[in-house]
Amino acid sequence: MYGNDRKKLLILLILEVLQQYTDEDHHLSQQEILRILKRDYDITCDRRSVRSNVLDLIDLGYDICMDDGYYFASRDFENAELRMLIDSVLFSRHISPTQGKRLIDKLQDLGNKYFKPKVSHVIALPDLNHTDNKQVMIVVDTLNDAIEEKKKVEFTYNSYGTDFKLHPREHSPYLVSPYQMVASNGRYYLLGSIDRYQGITHFRIDRITDIKMTDIPIKPVKEVEGLENGFNLPKHMAEHTYLFCGESVPVKLKTSVSMMNDLIDWFGKDFSIIEKNDDEITVSVKCNYNAMFYWALQYGANVEVLAPKELRKELAKTIQDMNNRYKL
Repeated sequence: MYGNDRKKLLILLILEVLQQYTDEDHHLSQQEILRILKRDYDITCDRRSVRSNVLDLIDLGYDICMDDGYYFASRDFENAELRMLIDSVLFSRHISPTQGKRLIDKLQDLGNKYFKPKVSHVIALPDLNHTDNKQVMIVVDTLNDAIEEKKKVEFTYNSYGTDFKLHPREHSPYLVSPYQMVASNGRYYLLGSIDRYQGITHFRIDRITDIKMTDIPIKPVKEVEGLENGFNLPKHMAEHTYLFCGESVPVKLKTSVSMMNDLIDWFGKDFSIIEKNDDEITVSVKCNYNAMFYWALQYGANVEVLAPKELRKELAKTIQDMNNRYKL
């Protein structure tokens, strides 16, 4: 496999052995390294060569400890970090099962031989709710390039039909100025603008197909309605909790102190408590009108919207309709 130059590769093979077989809990002696080199690579050398090459690896910047045997003291990714990345892929709805499995295999390879048994749950991947769109990676790659080069993209935007398949929406293909890609509520979105509409538009990336980057420059962010002072992503995400399009409005709502965790989860810390009475608080927050409508329904048992009046009336009518629908 390695031809006549196998010994020239000795430093790389020793590095691979240490990466695969060692960590803080698993050390290798020089003799054990020699045994693995012979067994796995048919390479024979002496202990001095092992020590010399390990010292060279340390000089190259690898964090290898030589106390009580040899082992990697730190890696680019710790096991806990790899598990978090794998779980992010595993439970991502915008990655297809095939693409997810490929990504997870690559992430597993970044760990050593003791890591794979700790992530056996990845076998559940095909059973989870993942997108049918196999073009997602191509879409992400194209959007990355377009955002970097400040060029518009053209793509087909799709919706599911009653046959459970994606079908092009009306007005496709869309010509869009792409600004940001964001993850929200387990889904991946493109934030961009269409010249014929005002403001920012959100697109589900797993619903985009047949994408291509054009030579047309994007619409400058400052020319988009609502972004005259630039694009503040954290503020935008806090105000658009469900990534609905449209303007943000001041909202006043009454709730309890026990809702603080949920308020911060959804709106960050960009809201203010304008009144506090025992366990009851009145909160002022700026949020997208449609997003607040659905958020207030979701937390209706614990939240009362006080203003704006139009939103309060719309919620009251919807709640009355629901009551009529479920009346026993």
